[in-house]
Amino acid sequence: MVATTDQAGQVETQTSDTPAAAPPAPAETQDQIGEDQPLVMPGMNWFVLRVASNKEDTVRQTLLRKIKIEGFENLVNRILVPTEKVKIIKGGKQRVQMKKLYPGYVFVEMQLEHDGRIPQDVFFLIKETTGVGDFIGTAGRPSPMSIPEIEKMLAASKAPEEEPTVKMEFQKGDHIKINDGPFENMEGTVDEMLPDQGKVRVIVTIFGRSTPVELEYWLVEKIEE
Repeated sequence: MVATTDQAGQVETQTSDTPAAAPPAPAETQDQIGEDQPLVMPGMNWFVLRVASNKEDTVRQTLLRKIKIEGFENLVNRILVPTEKVKIIKGGKQRVQMKKLYPGYVFVEMQLEHDGRIPQDVFFLIKETTGVGDFIGTAGRPSPMSIPEIEKMLAASKAPEEEPTVKMEFQKGDHIKINDGPFENMEGTVDEMLPDQGKVRVIVTIFGRSTPVELEYWLVEKIEE
């Protein structure tokens, strides 16, 4: 996956089976797909931008502002940074925060020219935005997302609000290290995840015996084998 300009700096031709359609609604200010909205607006294609780490929201807001100033709302519709609600439990206290589903990427819905090109003015407006790297593509060309990719990667942005859950990136049998508390620097093995409590049960060796202990999940770090 590489940049999308050729050596002469010209926009590469993209192919699209979607014919040009009447201009859709102006660029959305929302950060997810509405429950009553289609995953793909008529006449549009989704593209993926690689952006600087932790700059996803800044890039999105900058693009929305520049598109409005330049009057490109009929060419660029939704710009998304898909997120999910995650429950954090620390010190017995709970809080909910938004977690990016795809860190380092921004999704842009655009209308193509009749020949399948991204409109040149739009292409350079996006590429010249601070924090933007490359379009994701193949053989040097930006590639529209396929329907299966859209359904897999963006459907979560359309999901109704649900009670957030604790995200534990552990599996039974994982080798872990304890980073704080009375068992600091000890290693062990994950025995069970307890997401409702924000804890993980691990087996550690104490005085030569395997002993199960329950720890808050943020105290535990997975050791990569």
